[in-house]
Amino acid sequence: MTNNTNATQTATAASTASTAASTTAPRLNFAKAAPKAFKALIGFDAAARDGLDPALVELIQIRASLLNGCAYCLHMHTSDARKAGEDEARLHMIGVWREARNFFTEKEQAALALTESVTLVSQGGIPDDVYVEATRHFDEAELARVLALIFTINTWNRIALSTAKVAGEDERVAH
Repeated sequence: MTNNTNATQTATAASTASTAASTTAPRLNFAKAAPKAFKALIGFDAAARDGLDPALVELIQIRASLLNGCAYCLHMHTSDARKAGEDEARLHMIGVWREARNFFTEKEQAALALTESVTLVSQGGIPDDVYVEATRHFDEAELARVLALIFTINTWNRIALSTAKVAGEDERVAH
């Protein structure tokens, strides 16, 4: 039941975000309008991912972006994962990882569960079992960076959705 609810919420959020992005006038450029905040977030993001496995970083970012219905970030992070050599089959299974556990290590599953709980925090907080499982796979410093990464991708998702970023455009690349 929970998986169906999450899938429905994800589909609804994605549909709403897609409709909003296609029907709104251009919105502000957050990086230009709030450069100090933008640079601070870039620094926080870099500190969060420091020392984490790049494949794990992308899995976390993809899962949060799916849950938040952020097509811009989803496209960016699946593209980054592919460039880094991520297996295409695993990318297809991230949204249904609980039913496809054989595609992911126990450590990755713990990170995905934590990502879901933090991203959907208003729907029940962070269950003790999810947190305890994460502590089995990450030492304290690594767990803190995983949490920080989850915080940053949720912030990036909200920036992209609020400013109607278009999937397929990557502002990190100079035009």
